This record gives sequence, structure tokens and C-alpha cells, in this order.
Amino acid sequence: MILEPKDLELFECIIYKNGDDIAVSIGRSFERLEERIDAAESRIYSRLGELEDKLDILNEEEKL
Repeated sequence: MILEPKDLELFECIIYKNGDDIAVSIGRSFERLEERIDAAESRIYSRLGELEDKLDILNEEEKL
């Protein structure tokens, strides 16, 4: 199937009419992505804190 100029104009019209909905949808997707990145960052820092605590304990045991 070959797209003709009238088909492309129809696509353009549909996208133009739904532009606000598309923009809101993309914005929400970025917000969810940001939340997931923040949660992952929090988990990473938590794990690093646990590792740091364990290393401190090991270093103290070696000094004894």
C-alpha cells in the first residue's frame, strides 16, 4: 500500500487535533520515568550505605 498525499494530510490532521493529548501523555510518561529513576537512585544509595557499614565493621574487627 502506497501512501498518497491525502493520506499524509489526514495523518497530520489527526496528530494536530490530538496534539494536546499526546503532549500530556508524553509528559506523564516522563514523570513516571523520573519517579522510577528517583526510586532506583534511593535504593542504590541505601545499598551503598549498607556496604559502607559492613566495611566499617570489618575494618574495626581487623584492628582488634
